[in-house]
Parts: sequence; C-alpha cells; structure tokens
Amino acid sequence: MSHTNKIIFVDDEAKAGELVQRFCQSYPFESHVFTNPLDALEYYRSEGADLIISDLRMPQMTGIELLKSVRVINKDVPFIIISGYANTDNAIEAMRLGASDFIKKPYDMDELLLLIEKTLGYNALVEENRLLRQQLNRDHRQSNMVGRAPALQHIYELISKIADIRCNVIIEGESGTGKELAAHAIHFQSQHAEQPFVVIDCGALTDTLLESELFGYEKGAFTGAQATKKGLLETASGGTVFLDEIGNISDAMQIKLMRAIQEQQIVPVGGVRPIHIDVRFIVATNRHLDEMVKQGQFRHDLYHRLNVVKFSMPALREHPEDIPELVQHFIDELASQYRRDISGFDPESMQKLLSYSWPGNIRELRNLIERHIVLADSPQMHITESLEASSQQHIDSDFPSLEALEQRYILKVLEHCQNNKEKTAAVLGINKSTLWRKLQHYQSS
Repeated sequence: MSHTNKIIFVDDEAKAGELVQRFCQSYPFESHVFTNPLDALEYYRSEGADLIISDLRMPQMTGIELLKSVRVINKDVPFIIISGYANTDNAIEAMRLGASDFIKKPYDMDELLLLIEKTLGYNALVEENRLLRQQLNRDHRQSNMVGRAPALQHIYELISKIADIRCNVIIEGESGTGKELAAHAIHFQSQHAEQPFVVIDCGALTDTLLESELFGYEKGAFTGAQATKKGLLETASGGTVFLDEIGNISDAMQIKLMRAIQEQQIVPVGGVRPIHIDVRFIVATNRHLDEMVKQGQFRHDLYHRLNVVKFSMPALREHPEDIPELVQHFIDELASQYRRDISGFDPESMQKLLSYSWPGNIRELRNLIERHIVLADSPQMHITESLEASSQQHIDSDFPSLEALEQRYILKVLEHCQNNKEKTAAVLGINKSTLWRKLQHYQSS
C-alpha cells in the first residue's frame, strides 16, 4: 500500500489555509489546516505528520516556538517556515534551530507546492538512506557474532525478537563469552540503531567515578569539576546503555541506578534540575544475579526492573563445533590488522584447539590467535606448547597477588618478544602508552 504524505499547515489567516487545502486536492498530499498553532501541535502529538508548514508570526504561538515544541517530539520531521520580507533574520534563526527551509510572503502556490515536493522527496531519500545504514549495521553486528551451534541459534532468534522492543535485558555468562557482542546485536538490529550505544564497565570504576560518569556533574560540584560535564546516560538518550559487570556496583549505587531506570531521569552531581532520558538498559554479568539477590548482595527491586528478558551466553566448551569458524574469523580480522600473510593453523595445532576446554572462552581463543599471528614466522601457524600447561604456567605456586601476577606475565611476554614493546603491547592487547606506564611503575617499585 502506497503512503500518502500528511501535511500540517498553520497560519492564523484562514484564507491562506483554505487556499493550500484547495490546491493540495490535486496532489497526493493529505493536508490538515490550522489557524491556531496550539491545535496544530496537539494534532501532531497524537497523529504525526510528514511535513509541517507554519507562518512565523501568530498571536497564540510564534512559528519558532512551534518549531521548538515539535523538535522536542521529533528532531527529524521537516518543518518549513513562512516569513514576511521583514522577517528574514527570524527565518534564518529558525533554520539554525532546525527548520528545513523557509518561504517568503507573498508566495505563489506553485512555488510552495514545488518546495513541498522537494522537501518530501528529500525526506524520503534521507529515510531510505537511514534504513539502508540500519540494515548494514544489522548485518555487520550479526556477522560479528560467529557460530552456528543450536545454543547460539536460539540466542540469535531471541535477539531478533526483542531488538525492537525497548525492554531491559540481562545477559549472563562466563567472562569472554561475547556478552558485549550480543548487546551490540540487540541495539544494532533495532529501530534505534543510529542512536548512541554507550558501554560502561561498572567493575573498573569506583562509586564516585561511576556516578559522575553516569549522571554527569555541574561545574564546581567537587574539586576538579572545572566545567559542567554531560553524563553518559544523557549522552545515550534515545539509544542503549550497556552496563558491564553490573554485579560489582555497591548498594548505594544500585539505588541511584534503580531510580534512573524507573523514572527515566537523572540529576547531575551537584545539580538540582532533573534531566529526562530515554534509555534502554542492557546489563551483563559473569555471576548469577538471582543468586546474588537471594544472598542479599544485589537489590531485588533493581533486579526485577532489569530482568524483563534474561539469557545466558554459552561457554566455548559447550559449542566446540564453532571453533574452526571462530579461528578463521579471527585470522581474517587480525592478519589484516597486522598485515601478515597467514593461512591458518596446521592440522595438529587445530586438533589442540578443538580438544582444549577454553576456560577464558572466546576472548582466550582470540588472544591466542593474535599472539601467534604477531609472532608467526610462516603463513601456517603451529602451536608448540600444551594449551593446558600454557594456561596454568602463569599461576605460580606462591599464590601471588593479581598485581604481582600481572607484572610477571607482562615481563615474561616482554622477554619473549625480545624487548620489542610494540609487539609486547600487541600480544597483551593493550596500547603502548599503557605498557610504558606499567614498566615505569615496575622500575620505580
């Protein structure tokens, strides 16, 4: 069924609206004429439109005020301003505020109809491009979720079902199973794919930092707050926030987050005025939140707000049949990134990959492939060590702290890479500046 474009025309002079309505009868436009902009705004709120045309000066509300009100509802709908000769500056101001075009009074009806056709044609092109980009995003994000095992097929189907329903989602699963990729897929398969997708690692931030990152802060709210900063929840409005390791936040932070989710509004640190947000929350954890609720470690009210849909990403050992496809996917990605001519692993090495239990899951597999690509001497890679022994060799018998364990591992990789810091950083999956800071710290301690 073809779509008939709906136009709202607003002018306090009734004759202007009657003329537009009469001319539009010969065109595939559905015109709705109003002399009161407040009535036009109310109609748009309930019925919508493909184009709004408004006079600039009206007693109840100016065209610019109507434009501002419409932009709160929809930032994209085309809006044409009608201005008198003396009001060109105001028309230019309206363009700055988001008007699509303007036309001067007195105007010829043929001139107005040409502008309508041009605007609606352009709008259709923009919408077509938006849908095309959205489809490309969907294909790209789906292609990044590699695997054909039944457990993953079920997740693909679930993602497709819930993508356009802006419900909150909990994704559980062991570390390295691809929880963030699943969150990406939900967002980029939705109608909001062009809106922001913001990732926040709750486990990496203290309460104070997490609060200021999520909610933002006003200038002078604390020492060092030299300027007002917009929070990530406000930045993500209209899109999706992915909260990784949600199980690590404190009870106090859980209460603040609960209010933001429930009320869809936030108050910046040091602020008093609530800011409305429109955010879909997807959270991930490698722990079982329902068990944490039973143990009093996670608030039941926050859990039930988030738990509209919940699914678990399977561990790699649960779908080993996907390992060959994953290996080829990572080789294609990383060999291109490092500009290496790599064909794959020899049969003996591939058998090692298939028989290993992968406690670090897909992330561990990717890291192993990246390390071998960086250090490869020939197109065909060979795994010389036992993967089980390699996995355990970094856990020393003296039970070192995590910091000491990290230092030992970094220095071991540095030695293996013959003190080549660029290679070392690549193998470790960190940037060179981070590696340099850590090495400086080790030398000073």
